[in-house]
Amino acid sequence: MAETEAERAGALLDAEPAPSPGHAGDVEVRPAASVAEIQAASALFDGPVRAEWAERFLAERTHHLLFAFAEGTAVGMISGVELTHPDKGTEMLLYELGVGEEHRRRGIGTALVESLLAVARERGCYGMWVGLDTDNDAALRTYAATGGDHEGEAAMVIWDIEPPLLPVR
Repeated sequence: MAETEAERAGALLDAEPAPSPGHAGDVEVRPAASVAEIQAASALFDGPVRAEWAERFLAERTHHLLFAFAEGTAVGMISGVELTHPDKGTEMLLYELGVGEEHRRRGIGTALVESLLAVARERGCYGMWVGLDTDNDAALRTYAATGGDHEGEAAMVIWDIEPPLLPVR
């Protein structure tokens, strides 16, 4: 019987993590300090950084954006958002992870995930989760290396709301 994408993803998460060819020992992971710093690292995001959205993100105490710096340049980023529900408590959503192409396979993604896990623990979160495509082998390996467990198949339902909402104050 053919293996489904979800089964393959689970196998990747359950497998022993492969050692990274490099190491992240030469990077510093720290929270984003300013809108200008976020804009300077725009290449690490899926799209262009908008100053007003970066400012709003930084202003939310339950939003977290960490950068990995090598030789003073941001080479990776991770964002997380705390979600609280009345019957569950607070958990961390790993919203986005990005490492510059030339810096991949050096443990930077792993260092970023471990740093966000540390923030989640410090903030009293009971867990952390991420949704991802089951064919994203690099992300699956990174999450396995940091102790992530595969929870099985899932579906994602999306509502597009046009035009995108601008900051509401």
